[in-house]
Amino acid sequence: MANTPQARKRIRRNARRTDFNTARMSRIRSFIKKVETAIEAGDKKAASEALSAMRPELARGVAKGVFHKNTAARKFSRLNKKVAALG
Repeated sequence: MANTPQARKRIRRNARRTDFNTARMSRIRSFIKKVETAIEAGDKKAASEALSAMRPELARGVAKGVFHKNTAARKFSRLNKKVAALG
């Protein structure tokens, strides 16, 4: 159990950050799912639009520290390749 005021504050802060980060991750996953759904449907136009909407969300996740930079780059690259293959 936390004995110092600083430790109690860190527990409160960590809980708050966990809530924010969980919401961010969920939001980013929703954007990724929209791209994957459009790819499975074979709709290149919808997939391209979803991909362009997903990219800033993914970048924001990197800036906020939810994703590692290389993880985001890998996800974007793989989805971009799949959308390009729909042609």
